[in-house]
This record gives sequence, C-alpha cells and structure tokens, in this order.
Amino acid sequence: MSKKNNNPRGILFILLAMMVFSIQDGIMKHIYNFVSLYEVYLIRTLVSFGLILIFLILTKKPIVFKSQYPLLTLCRVILFFFGFSSFYVSLTVLPLGTATALFFVTPFLITIFAHFFLKEQIGPRRWLAVVVGFIGVYITLDPDFSNFNYLSLLPILCAFCYSLSMIIIKKTSDKDSVYTQTFTFYLGAIFFSIIFYFTIGDGQYNTLNHPASQFIFREWFVDLENSILWMIATGFTATVAFLLLFTAYSIASPSVVSPFEYSILLWSPLVGWLYFGEIPTTSTIIGIFIIVSSGVYIFMREKAQDQLIVTEKPLR
Repeated sequence: MSKKNNNPRGILFILLAMMVFSIQDGIMKHIYNFVSLYEVYLIRTLVSFGLILIFLILTKKPIVFKSQYPLLTLCRVILFFFGFSSFYVSLTVLPLGTATALFFVTPFLITIFAHFFLKEQIGPRRWLAVVVGFIGVYITLDPDFSNFNYLSLLPILCAFCYSLSMIIIKKTSDKDSVYTQTFTFYLGAIFFSIIFYFTIGDGQYNTLNHPASQFIFREWFVDLENSILWMIATGFTATVAFLLLFTAYSIASPSVVSPFEYSILLWSPLVGWLYFGEIPTTSTIIGIFIIVSSGVYIFMREKAQDQLIVTEKPLR
C-alpha cells in the first residue's frame, strides 16, 4: 500500500483529530469565565511551538522558520489569528455544536474565493451546493431579527478569515512546508499576544458586564494556580490534533479523508451536551444536516472533476 493511499489509517487519524479539536474547543468554552482570550492564546501557542519543535527534532525533519512569501505569510497569520479569535469569542454566546457548524461554511467560502482569486472554474452544481449550504446556515442560526445577537455571526467571520488564509496557502505551499507555515503562525500569534498583554493585559478596559467583552479584556495571570493547567491543555490538544490531521493528509488521499472532518459536528455537540448541558434545537440539527450534505457534495464534485480546491487542505 503506497504512502498516499493508506486511506483507512488516514480516516482514523482524521476522526481522532476532530475528537481532539472538539475537546480543545470544550476547554476553551470552559475557561472563558476566568481567563483572558489572548492570555490563553499566548500560553497555548508557546506550548504548541515547543511540542512541534520537539517533534521535528525527534523525527529529524528540517526546521525552517523563514517563509519564501513574507508578505502573503503576514496576511495569512493576521487572518488566522483574528479569525480564530472570533471563533473563541463566539463560544461565550453560542452552544459549542452550533459555533462549530457555522464555521463549516468554510468549503463554500473557499469555493467562492477560489473562483475569484485563483480563477478556478466552478460548475453550476457546486454553485448550487454553495447556495444550499448558506440556506443551511440560515436555518442553523434561526434568526430573530427583532432581537438578533450579532456575535452569533462570529464563527462565519472566522470561516471567512480562514478561507482567505487557505487561498494564500495554496499560493505559498509550493515553497513553504506545512511546518514552516505553522511556525510562522506561532511566531505571529506570540507577537500579537504580547502586544495585547502590554495594551490590555492589566484589565483596565474590562468595564462591560458581558462574557465576550470580559473574555477579551479580563486582566491576565490573575489565577494561574487554577488556570495554567487548562491553558497548557489547550496547547497540548491543539498540537496532537494538528499532527493527527496533517499526518492523515500526508498518508491518504485528500479527496477520501477530507469529508471525515465533518465528524467534528458529531463530537462538538456531544461535548456540549456532556459538559455544558447544551441540547441542539430541531432547526440546528436540520441546518447542520444541510451544511454537511452541501459540503460533502462539493468534495464529491471536486473528486469527480479531478479539481482539488476545498479537499486539498484540512478545514480545521
């Protein structure tokens, strides 16, 4: 069995990665009441940076920090950093399963961006799948426009930023390895987090009694005795999930394993139900089903057309 066709093992790694990602998101949802978002970002990134570095040393893989596309890489780092910041903030107001489902508009956005920025030819069937997918988003949100919480759109903002970053990666992957791209993000995340520490880390702007605002502006390092292990755990789980995910894509066919990333839409509601008592509404379940169906259809059409756009890179 060739390295690129070890599909059963790749599927197993994808399923495990999605389970670990959902655990990481569950930890983030648990700790937002007593830590600051960018405090977690800093600790998580330092832990992940160290673990990936150790992994590369032990496996004798090349360690390259310098990107061959510095400007594009900077744009990608900014998009990725603030994109996932918005996702984590959304966990203060949304059930875990709902936030995760809304993030999975990513395949629809990548398809749109690939058409306009990469000049990829998208057929009418995939355009229809994109439209149907956004109908699923509307059903999932089930908006009450008389009292709509616009923070519930944050996972979609995350998907928007992430999709643009994936388009950039399609440009930079020819010269930058996946580990170089990861390291550049880690260095950028550490840099931005330190800036936030010196500007808002003392808690002087924590003046609103709203969970999202407090998560962003809460004073740093107030209760390290109770929070440090949780923050380290986010770095550990993020690293394990990353290694599982990219190992899956390296040993198996992307078009085969990529649809299994949707398994996180089973794991996340399960974590939300077990640990936070979150029970999905009927509209949420219907919306998730439509989003998954549309996304998987896009994967299938890409495989049929031998045109990997969404399926080439992980969605998470």
